[in-house]
Amino acid sequence: MKTICLYFEIHQITHLKRYRFFDIGTDHYYYDDYENDRSINDIAERSYMPALNAIQEMIEKNGKSFKVAFSLSGVGMEQLELHAPQVMEKLQELNNTGCVEFLAEPYSHGLASLVNEASFKDEVKRQCTKIKECFGKEPTVLRNSSLIYSDEIGAQVADMGFMGMLTEGAKHVLGWKSPHYVYHCAMNPKLKLLLRDVRLSDDISLRFSNSDWEGYPLFADNYMNQIAAFPEEEQVINIFMELSALGIAQPLSSNILEFLKALPQCAKDRGITFSTPTEIFQKMKSVGEINVPDTLSWVDEERDVSSWLGNPMQREAFNKLYSVADRVRIANDPRINQDWDYLQASNNFRFMTTKPSNVGLDRGIYSSPFDAFTNYMNILGDFITRVNNLYPAEVDNEQLESLLTTITNQDEEIEMRDKEITRLQAKIEKIEKEVVKLRGDKPAAAKKPAAKKAPAAKKPAAAKKTAAKKDEAKPE
Repeated sequence: MKTICLYFEIHQITHLKRYRFFDIGTDHYYYDDYENDRSINDIAERSYMPALNAIQEMIEKNGKSFKVAFSLSGVGMEQLELHAPQVMEKLQELNNTGCVEFLAEPYSHGLASLVNEASFKDEVKRQCTKIKECFGKEPTVLRNSSLIYSDEIGAQVADMGFMGMLTEGAKHVLGWKSPHYVYHCAMNPKLKLLLRDVRLSDDISLRFSNSDWEGYPLFADNYMNQIAAFPEEEQVINIFMELSALGIAQPLSSNILEFLKALPQCAKDRGITFSTPTEIFQKMKSVGEINVPDTLSWVDEERDVSSWLGNPMQREAFNKLYSVADRVRIANDPRINQDWDYLQASNNFRFMTTKPSNVGLDRGIYSSPFDAFTNYMNILGDFITRVNNLYPAEVDNEQLESLLTTITNQDEEIEMRDKEITRLQAKIEKIEKEVVKLRGDKPAAAKKPAAKKAPAAKKPAAAKKTAAKKDEAKPE
């Protein structure tokens, strides 16, 4: 039986403000708060809320037969919590249905997996923690930024304990193979892989409203007929896209949501189900390994990382940023960590691209790739200075790590001693209370024996004897 894995990405960039060379060293706040608030509320109103409401309606109408998966970057969640909390509330409602799975991904939606394994693992761990805090579930499947994947990255993800990963079903990787099977990592067969069906996914996310497209107009029954027509043994159809495709890339006026809402019934009529990535990995075995020696992604025709690292400006900015990755991770300063997350976001490097692209690129405040590069490097110059100022610049990373390990050990020892002091103080207070109680009981204990010393029978005899003596002394 064929099953559809429907997945949506939710990520929101933190927009940088115009930052001049003369701001370096004097201004350590890099963000355009107005644009962040405006842009995220715009996308929430035009895309996220209508799309999530449609998905909720699909779940209510179809029950457990409809399943969907989401991944949210940590920085995206921060922006939603701050500017559009209604989106997070709606996601929590969907989570309560039991028909939704949340995937892991790098916290910053950055490119650490390409250059720094320790930073990559740390980001994934932090995002998993945030997902569990918000939705009560620990992710078991990972989706890297923009579906970036290679054999080495797959091996790292397997070492982190994930059962599976999503990536791109690129032609140059698959060759004659079909994306409609479960595969596994070439360097670690424990990690299973789901590969995006490029054509079916882009038919919805890129071409749906294009009247010049030969497949226009696309109807739900025709779309599902294409899936039903695949060979019987091709059982997994992976449709992955950004949630913003529903409402932004494809405007609501194109009836994209009506198309989406019709899919579950059309699938049911053809004996096709919906499953989450974890369900698929648990039920299906891998048919073989996929060899990906060179990094791939789901961006542009090349399906590689050239959209972020394709020209000298991008590579210079990338190398300079990650030159302090270990130092940032070791120093672990809260304010530095927050800026580090925002500066890592892959969109910052995408704004510097000089590649032509079939997908429109909104550079925001930047007039050109060089403008984006200049502004980013000014901010990066100030940021790196702050990182180096945390500890003497002449102290290398190994010395710094050793120093911070010593400090950490001292802090732990102080914490242990504080706990012991607290325990002993509590014990002393308990003993003092017992002493006070015992002292208060002693007078009562002494009075009881004293009352028993003078029997009641002796008192009248003594009294009679005294009275007799008094009578003898009286004159007659």
